[in-house]
Amino acid sequence: MSRRIVGPEIEGLIQLLSKLPGLGPRSARRAVLHLIKNRARLLDPLASAIEDVRRTVTVCSVCGNIDTADPCVICSDPRRDRSLICVVEEVSDLWALERAGATTGLYHVLGGVMSAIEGIGPDELSIDQLIHRCAEPGVKEVILAVNATVDGQTTAYYITERLRGLDVTVTRLAHGVPVGGELDYLDEGTLTAAVKSRRTF
Repeated sequence: MSRRIVGPEIEGLIQLLSKLPGLGPRSARRAVLHLIKNRARLLDPLASAIEDVRRTVTVCSVCGNIDTADPCVICSDPRRDRSLICVVEEVSDLWALERAGATTGLYHVLGGVMSAIEGIGPDELSIDQLIHRCAEPGVKEVILAVNATVDGQTTAYYITERLRGLDVTVTRLAHGVPVGGELDYLDEGTLTAAVKSRRTF
């Protein structure tokens, strides 16, 4: 039987942090100790920033990005190439491509991929919204920047079939993205090369 060594408030914070990607119970304990030791410099500003995000963050009704404005800053930017829509699985993939400066077009976040094992079909993703956007005048190309996994490729083929009949070119990422690779873990140079080397799907 383990003995309690901290109060429930601290233990609750440790448990919450341990649920974050890359943090287990041990790393969460170290992080909490560091935050408490640096309360004025880190803990108080972090608590304030988390509250600001909780209060103001929203999902872009156009592309599915997360931001504090709707439409998001990317969709609202008049300098973006509105003839090009880059389709990604998750917001983290969008952020990875933006960090790399790989495209100047717009984005569309699917919210995942189709998966028979997990029971995720096209209705659980924002595919219908994508098709609607692609039918709008001015859209000329759709880049399928999904991960090179079985589920990612299945989703890409499904979207390609849904886009048939529309006057848009469908391309996908090419060189530099390994099979089984995930965009969020790739470096900026690899992402940029993959976008520049895209080809018709």
